[in-house]
Amino acid sequence: MSASILVIEDEEPLQVLLRYNLESEGYKVRHSAQGEDALYLVGEEKPDLILLDWMLPGISGIEVCRLIRAKPEARDIPIIMLTARSEEAERVRGLATGADDYLVKPFSVPELLARIKTILRRVNPDAVAEQLKAGDLVLDRKTRRVNRGPRDINLSPTEFRLLEQLMKNPGRVYSRSQLLDTVWGRDAFVDERTVDVHVGRLRKSLSRGRETDPVRTIRAMGYAFDERFGRTG
Repeated sequence: MSASILVIEDEEPLQVLLRYNLESEGYKVRHSAQGEDALYLVGEEKPDLILLDWMLPGISGIEVCRLIRAKPEARDIPIIMLTARSEEAERVRGLATGADDYLVKPFSVPELLARIKTILRRVNPDAVAEQLKAGDLVLDRKTRRVNRGPRDINLSPTEFRLLEQLMKNPGRVYSRSQLLDTVWGRDAFVDERTVDVHVGRLRKSLSRGRETDPVRTIRAMGYAFDERFGRTG
């Protein structure tokens, strides 16, 4: 699985526990300890799912949930709230604010993982699917192979992650800085020109100069996977 999960939690031991278990399941994990920073990350990267602690310094988790739901580009991101509040009234309040699910601390990690998988399969099946398909192009996350019709396409690990990110959200335009963060990671010290170089190699491998190129260049903005690719009519 390569779904991205944003963990908004200020307790360091729980941060470590969640990151370890989520990454062990194959998820891409980002972390924020404060609501203000989390809102920025949501707007920049749009994770596939958010784990949100109720009790945060500064802006509370319930307010963060409300603000996320007020963003048109983020209102469909599933949110699971994590809290020590077990009262029914508090659970109702969290769900009424826009949370999709609610877990009371201390919680079972296997139960949390099961709920995450269930929600992702319901709202964003491509985020957890073993294969991404568009027309004759197939990306297999399990075998790390890419095929176009009968042809095997040899990609570097970076090119594979780049194609995966674009295919997972067809039509969405990613800026170079967003692709650097999601594909290379925020700690990578590389120039944005690196994105152009890898996209060029990826497009060459996908098309071989004869087939249709599914990657679109959006002038002055970035790149996107053509949402019309493989469709007929």
